[in-house]
Amino acid sequence: MELNPAVLQNDHVRLEPLRESHREALRGPADDPDVWAFMTQRGDGAHFDAWFDKMLAASAGPAQISHAVFDAASGVCVGHSGFLEISAPHARVEIGWTWYAAHARGGLVNPACKQLLLARAFDCGAQRVELKTHHMNQRSQRAITRLGAVREGVLRSHYATWTGQRRDTVIFSILRSEWPGVQASLDARLSPG
Repeated sequence: MELNPAVLQNDHVRLEPLRESHREALRGPADDPDVWAFMTQRGDGAHFDAWFDKMLAASAGPAQISHAVFDAASGVCVGHSGFLEISAPHARVEIGWTWYAAHARGGLVNPACKQLLLARAFDCGAQRVELKTHHMNQRSQRAITRLGAVREGVLRSHYATWTGQRRDTVIFSILRSEWPGVQASLDARLSPG
């Protein structure tokens, strides 16, 4: 698997590999405490620069590619998503650190982003794509299930969160053999009408 940074775009969203020039575009949508309720690190308000610096630094290495997410029609930045835990020898990658501004949730932004990220991962040779979420984040679990990902289980007391609580992590995956069905479902969701 060879997964490198690239601009990804469809009719609904444009994902640009994270760079310093995205800092101010992301600051506004990140300034929502609800976005960070289930995250391991806080990124709203005074915490934004530390979070952004972490994403930017991690994207300079081989194990992460962060993306600023833009609404294709308006050109407005609406959130972030990335490839994490990139493991070329095992042809495995995680899609994570996904969050969107309130007005971009529940519509076509998330499935459009996942369509692009999943296609890119599998086109680059991935055999497995993982998605993880907080056990209390029901909205995220519903969205991942609706994608067609398989729920594999729960890692108990997996992460410490910024609130000091321990997070159980729910693990989902999509395998290469499952991608054609998932892709067809996403294409149907995103097609006009």
